[in-house]
Formats: sequence, structure tokens, C-alpha cells
Amino acid sequence: MKFVTVSEMKAIEKEADASGLTYDQMMENAGQGLAEVVQDLPIEEDDREVFGLVGSGNNGGDTLVALSHLAADGWIARAYLIKRKNDELVKRLADAGGEILFADEDKDFQNLNAFIQTASVVLDGVLGTGIKLPLKSDVASVLAAAQSILDESENEPFVVAVDCPSGIDCDTGEAAAECIAADLTVTMAAVKQGLLKLPAYELVGELQVVDIGLPEDLSSLKSIQTEVAEEIMVSAMLPERPLDSHKGTFGTALIVAGSVNYTGAALLSGQAAYRVGAGLVTLAIPSQLHDTLAGQFPEATWILLHNEMGVISRDAVEVLNKNLERATAVLIGPGFGLEETTKEFIENFLTGKSLPKKATSHIGFVHEENEKKEKLESKLPPMVFDADGLKLLARIKDWHKLLPAPAVLTPHPGEMSVLTGLPRDEIQNDRIAVAKKFAKEWGHVIVLKGAFTIVAAPDGRITMIPVASPALARAGTGDVLAGLIVGLRAQGAEAFDAAVAGAWIHAQAGLYAADDLGTTASVLAGDVLNSIPDVLSDLG
Repeated sequence: MKFVTVSEMKAIEKEADASGLTYDQMMENAGQGLAEVVQDLPIEEDDREVFGLVGSGNNGGDTLVALSHLAADGWIARAYLIKRKNDELVKRLADAGGEILFADEDKDFQNLNAFIQTASVVLDGVLGTGIKLPLKSDVASVLAAAQSILDESENEPFVVAVDCPSGIDCDTGEAAAECIAADLTVTMAAVKQGLLKLPAYELVGELQVVDIGLPEDLSSLKSIQTEVAEEIMVSAMLPERPLDSHKGTFGTALIVAGSVNYTGAALLSGQAAYRVGAGLVTLAIPSQLHDTLAGQFPEATWILLHNEMGVISRDAVEVLNKNLERATAVLIGPGFGLEETTKEFIENFLTGKSLPKKATSHIGFVHEENEKKEKLESKLPPMVFDADGLKLLARIKDWHKLLPAPAVLTPHPGEMSVLTGLPRDEIQNDRIAVAKKFAKEWGHVIVLKGAFTIVAAPDGRITMIPVASPALARAGTGDVLAGLIVGLRAQGAEAFDAAVAGAWIHAQAGLYAADDLGTTASVLAGDVLNSIPDVLSDLG
């Protein structure tokens, strides 16, 4: 799903109109798609009554087209016109058997109240994407009345916003106090940026995009590199699982993690990598953590690293390098701590200072061939850096040049601040631009975590995860995310795909866990971990 500003959407529609897809045809397609969405709602045949709040703009037109289709299909359909004249679309609805009501003839909102009370579906098509706040008083009064009636209604109709809930600024995400909360927002052609910003997001409900027939070769459409992750996209990113596979088919995720103060990070990451399909997970941990962790994770294999007072020490790189050959992806950082000796461990690992070297002859071609082989054997596998590993990276000169490109970096805003030197508020105020800038500058994939996680690729592609939930605001959930990404990388998924799929699965698992527990407050990282199989099952 493309992710656009209001001006970008206008430019796309203008180019489409110029290419032969008229505005009227786009409206027809949008209205028909909206009607199909309503018809797919779980409404009993005897309850098929739809009430549309219809404004003067294009989304009011979309609503009228949808009401006409629904009326022709046997629904009781009524349109409540707000500052809209009796135009051709209104006449079309009347000809289809729909009922027309005028807001300016309903001074005490008796009709508004009566027909909301009997409707099973309410379509909010009053205001579109181009409005600016505050709302004009006449429209605001109708929305406020409708909102009050819906709040007090025993019938509880299903509310569908047309393109956006009326009263939302679709660029900034600001929302008028009169804005009606939707159960579902059916947005046309692309997701408008304001819908995935707070406070608007709290009013959007579920989000669904309807195709309006835009030609795929529109230059204004093709230039949009920002998308919103969705189920179909993520399903296509997952590695195949052939029937004749074995554990080697799905790779080895090597997870370098943990310290005496953060014992559980390695466990959460490792189990997440297995849950997403990795064939083998090897945990490289400070040796003194082994007795604590091994009994909880019998499926893992282990590399025991030298440590100083429970943190990975600089000379542990020798042990790690001797066990690197089988790894198809490496995760570094969960639960590391910030000791200098661990930073030196990372630096030694990335610079190859302690890589074992074979003795070679210095005679002609044999020497040259051995040098090439040694360089090939010294190549680092695909990498994911997370948590304290990121903060330690920031203390290494030219760190981004040392990582095998493209690596995946998974900072939260505080870690991104350490990596970039930018204030946290500056990062949060323009998350997409910041992630895009540094992904290109560093040459690596960035997963900027938080509400509406941003995944940015060096080539300019951006994908937003359309989830904001306090269920994920809990220690350890980031370790689960890092494990998902390295598990997908280990199976051969490209860096950007692994990051997008991992972040989407992680977000959905948080929602599933909160739903199972009945509250976001009680969700632990382990609950998110345990919900991963349910998410994958639903992905098919």
C-alpha cells in the first residue's frame, strides 16, 4: 500500500485524469469498491440498512455511489446531505430506491437520530483529505450531533469512514474534537500519511485500501517509494519451506548476546529466530550464563565466550571466529552492556584482527590463490545489530564502513540519537526523513522502532508498520524483534525484506498477545514470542 501526502495524492489523480482515467471514473471505482467492502461485512440479511453522512466533496460523491450500489443490491439506503445540492449522484441514489434527507431541514437532528438508531452501517463521507482545521461551525455541529447519537446508541452501528474520518488533517494527523471514531476506514488508492499519526490513528479503526483503477505506469505513482506493510506483502517476503527440506535448508542464526545483567536477552532472541523458521540457532554468550540458559533452551547450540565480570571480553572474538563458518546470519548486541572490553570485541570482530590465518607459500600463483581463498573465508556473514550493540558501534570510527552491506540496524529513538548525534525530539519529529537519510548515508537497512516502526533501505525504499500499541512498550520485545529479523536473514531473506517482515510479524504478535490477555498492560516479551506462531499461521 502506497503511503502519500495529500498533495502527492492530488498529483496522482491529476495525472490519471490527464491519461484518460477521468475523475468521474475514479469516483465510480471508489464508490463501487466501498460498496463491496460494506457488502463483505458480517451483516445479517434482515439488518442490511446503511445510512450515509454525505458532504459536498469527492468523498461525499464516493459515498453516494456506494449507497446507490447498495440500494440496487437490496439494502435500505439513506443519504443525509450536508451542504450538498441535489446533483446527479443524489438523483441516481433516489432512482435506485434510496432515501434522501437534508441536514438543513433537520434543525433538531430528529431524522439524524432516528436513522442512525436503525442503521447497521453508517458511512462517514462528510469531509475529505483536503480539509484544514478548525471545522466550520455548521459542519461541526452535524458531526458533533452524530457523534453524540452514536455514543448513546444501543444499536451500535458499524461506522465506516470514507477515505478518512471526517475532521482529520490527512497530513499532520490532527483531529477535530467532533471527529467520529470509525470501526473501519476505507481509504482510496493509497494510505494518507495523517492516518498513521496520532491522534488520528486512534480514530481510524481498521484500515483498508480500495483500488480506484490507477494505471501502474503513472510517473507520480511510481515515484512514491514509501509503503505501508500489509499481510499480502509480508507473506510474499517469507522464505519458502519445501517438503524435502532439512535444517540446513533454513540456515543457522548465530546470536551473540547477553551479559550477567541482561541474561534473558539471548534467550528471547534465540527463541524468536527459531519461531520464525531458522533451521539452527547458536547462542554465543558469556560462559557463566550457560548454566542458567541451557536448561531453558534445549533446541539451541552454544558457543561459550570469554568474559570479564559477566560481559563479553575483547579476546572472545577468537572463539567466535572459530565458530563462524556455519552461520548464515549473525545478530550482535542484545543484552550486551556498554563496557569498553565489549566494544573492543565488536571492533576486533568487524576489522578481522583476530581471524585465523593459514600459512601460505610465497611462490607465484599458489600464493595468489591462497590469498583469494583467505579473503573469501574472512568475509563476514549477513549481520543484524541491536540494542547495546548499536551504542557500542557508535564508539567505533567509521563503523558503518566495517559492516557487511547491507546490515540491518534496529535502533529505538534513543539509540538512533547515539548513532546520529541528533536530539531524540528531532528524530521523532520527522522519523521517515531521518531513517531515509541515514540508511542512504550508511548503506544499511534501518529499523527505527517505536509507534509506526519505519524500515528504510539505502536505495530510498521506506516501509511503515501500521501499528502503535503499548503492548510492545515492554523490556525484551526488542530482543524478540531482532531474533525474528536474524532468523529470516539466516533463511536467505534479503535484508530489507527480513526487516519489514520481522517488524510486521512482531507488531502483529504484540496485538495478538494483548487480545489473548484482554489488556496491553500485562503483555510480556514472552507473550509476544508465544504469539508468533499464530501470526504465521494466519499469514498462511
